[in-house]
Amino acid sequence: MRAAHVITATLCALVLAACTPFPEKKADRVDEPLPATTTTTLSLPPRPQAIRLDDLDPCAVLSADQRMSLSLDNPPSAYVDTAFGNAKACTMRSNISGNVVRLALVTVEGVGVWLSENAQVDAQPTTVAGFPGLTVRTPGMDNVCNVEVDVADGQFLDVMFRDGGNETAAKQDTLCLGAQRAAEAAVAGLLQRR
Repeated sequence: MRAAHVITATLCALVLAACTPFPEKKADRVDEPLPATTTTTLSLPPRPQAIRLDDLDPCAVLSADQRMSLSLDNPPSAYVDTAFGNAKACTMRSNISGNVVRLALVTVEGVGVWLSENAQVDAQPTTVAGFPGLTVRTPGMDNVCNVEVDVADGQFLDVMFRDGGNETAAKQDTLCLGAQRAAEAAVAGLLQRR
């Protein structure tokens, strides 16, 4: 019986010791304030000229020859993109590659919208036919890549290139190259129409 009391008392002491907080140890040094962090803002180079997008038809930006050189063999389809302030947009699909290109003529804000931390994208600088631009990748969306071209103050050309449901999904790097090619063709088309 005495052994049972000793075991019980020992267990209670162990439980009590485990629940007792250790005294705080005082630091021997004073903490230095953390250095201020700075964020660098990406600035794009100046554009060679302004190309206003007002009153343009996005489905007429690429000529039939340009569409064929990009393997866009289906007829273009116009619509309004509400995500970009009711921007006029055009989708073109390829039966050859299975990919889809979308052009949107954004006239309500500049390309800098993609550089805001609210955009939550990976935007890397690029050049499109001499115009400053951004290659934009959206985290979690590996089947699409955008190239945004700074064409005028408060306006930009949005070129989206996506996998249209191919049996073997295209890698995002391949999609970004396609977006770059389509953007180059679109800027060339815009310059011809001005």
